This record gives sequence, C-alpha cells and structure tokens, in this order.
Amino acid sequence: MAAGLDRPQVVSHAQQALNYTLFDCKWVPRSARLLCLGSAARGSGLLQLYELRGGRLALLREIEKAKPLKCGTFGATSLQQRYFATGDFGGNLNIWNLEAPEIPVYSVKGHKEIINSIDGVGGLGIGEGAPEIVTGSRDGTVKVWDPRQKDTPVANMEPVQGESKRDCWTVAFGNAYNQEERVVCAGYDNGDIKLFDLKTMSLRWETNIKNGVCSVEFDRKDVNMNKLVATSLEGKFHVFDMRTQHPTKGFASVSEKAQKSTIWQVRHLPQNRDIFMTSGGAGSLHLWKYEYPSQRSKKDSEGAEMGVAGSLSLLQNVTLSTQPISSLDWSPDKKGLCVCGAFDQTVRVLIVTKLNKI
Repeated sequence: MAAGLDRPQVVSHAQQALNYTLFDCKWVPRSARLLCLGSAARGSGLLQLYELRGGRLALLREIEKAKPLKCGTFGATSLQQRYFATGDFGGNLNIWNLEAPEIPVYSVKGHKEIINSIDGVGGLGIGEGAPEIVTGSRDGTVKVWDPRQKDTPVANMEPVQGESKRDCWTVAFGNAYNQEERVVCAGYDNGDIKLFDLKTMSLRWETNIKNGVCSVEFDRKDVNMNKLVATSLEGKFHVFDMRTQHPTKGFASVSEKAQKSTIWQVRHLPQNRDIFMTSGGAGSLHLWKYEYPSQRSKKDSEGAEMGVAGSLSLLQNVTLSTQPISSLDWSPDKKGLCVCGAFDQTVRVLIVTKLNKI
C-alpha cells in the first residue's frame, strides 16, 4: 500500500435512503446531477433524478415505468442531447429524453428476457464511429444497436446451434479509436469472457475465469485496446493486457483476490486509466493502481510476440454498507467524485482525495 499520509482517502460526502431496490446509478455528464434506477416494491420501474446541493441530494424528478429498470448508459448520445438508454426486466431497450421522459425517443423489444447490462459508445465524445448501444441478456444473446436504425440490431452475438445459452451478465465496448474499429467484450455466468470484433463480425478471443463474470470494463473505450478488467463471483478479478494477443495463449493477465465475496463492479477513473475501483458483496470499495512492467511484450520460444502482465497495488479500501455495493460510477467531469448504490437501498456520493498524487 502507498504510504499512509499520501494515500487517497474515500470520504462519504452525501447519502440518500431510497424506498426501492436500486440497480444502477449514473452521473449526468456536465452536471452536479445523478440518476438512480431500479425496481419499486409493486414491481414497476423507477427512475430518479437527484442534484447534489452541498452535502445533500435533492430529488428533482421521479419517473415510474411499467417494468423494473436494471441498467443504464449515457454513452451513445452527444453532450448536447444527453439522452439516457435503459435496459429493463422485460428485455426492452429504451432511450429517454430526461427533459420529456413520458415517452421514449427510441424503443425496441431487444431481448426475450431481462437485460442485465448495457454500454454506449460514440457519443459524449467517447470513441469514434457510430453512436451504438450494446445490451447483454439472460437470454444468452449480446446485441449492438444503432438508435438511428429502427427495430433490428446491427450485430447479434448468440450461441451457435447446439451450444447451451449462458446468462450474459456484463458487456462493454472498447477499441473505438477510429471510424472502423470497435469491439464488444461480454462476460457470462459460467466464467466465459468473449471478445467480439464488430469490424470483422467475428469472435476474436475467448477465455474462462472459472467463476461467473460480474463486470468487464476497458480502461478506456476510445484508444487502441489497452487493458481490460473482469470481476467475478468469488472475490477475484483479472486485468488483461490487451495490446499483444498471442496466437495460442491469448492475452497476458494478472489476477488478485480482493475479498471473499462477489466483486459486483469495476470502474476506471476517467482522468487516469491506470486507477480503478472495485465494489464488493461485503459493502466495500477497493481502489487499485495498475503498474506496467518494464516491457509489455516479449518473444516466446517460437518467436511469437506475447504480452507481459503488470502488477497491482491496493491504494485504499473502505466498507460503507452491510449489503453489496452493486453499482458504481465516476463523475466524468470532477476527478475523484463518484456515486455508488447498494442493496441497503442507499445511494452515496463519495469523494476520493489525493488522486493527483499517485
């Protein structure tokens, strides 16, 4: 761990008790506002917009929808629009204008079952190329949507004939550094991680980490693939160096057992992609730093390039809740500001200090 005095501290700045099950929370870009979404006791979906006012959260708006809301992203629209895309328990993908949220601006019955995970790219200045949304579902499929194209996905990754369908728990975009390149990474309940290349429409790489994959995230979407973190049910996470793909061994990786319980999410600090936070089933957050090796690739005995994994250091950890922290989001604008939601039905705004000293 870093020396005591200069270590980052995780300070609880504001918190708000909720009367519903919170599944996801997101910062509204370029604002002091955040969104909470989840499931009301009577089985409907709730979307709440809060504003941070000093040390408290003020509720600005509450919107009720027919189906519980599982996940959301701003990633596929511009900063001017700031439309919000959600996936719900009925398999529906909806895009909302939060100024007029009564009727979605885009809606499609995307999946046969619950949409577990969603990600967006091409908007907000994140990544080149089309404004796309990816959804992963319990029905075993991963679909990519262009909201300018009605009803049909632009890509559909589903189990091949005879292959059993696995519950897809997490999806993430990466490699969107020009108009043509883009990948989607998906993690499944059986430990499978699959990397789909959207340019060639093919499976580029797959591996298995032996435990259900709860969260995957690239350190940045808008650069050549650099690093990917995958978290699992058993308290372990893996960092893959995505720069060098060996023909048989794939990508080099380092793994760390953070705790005994599930690691629900990983989120990289937008302003420094070598720092990331994991959130855990024991109500704790861990802040990590990735250190690169002296050289990132070497030749194997056959002369093929293979990656070299770096190392991890724990910068700080804090326990906030007796229940799992299931969602986490850094502010894209203010370094060190983050929001997390837990199953104790509380949303918390945190400030992580001293991040510029690392």
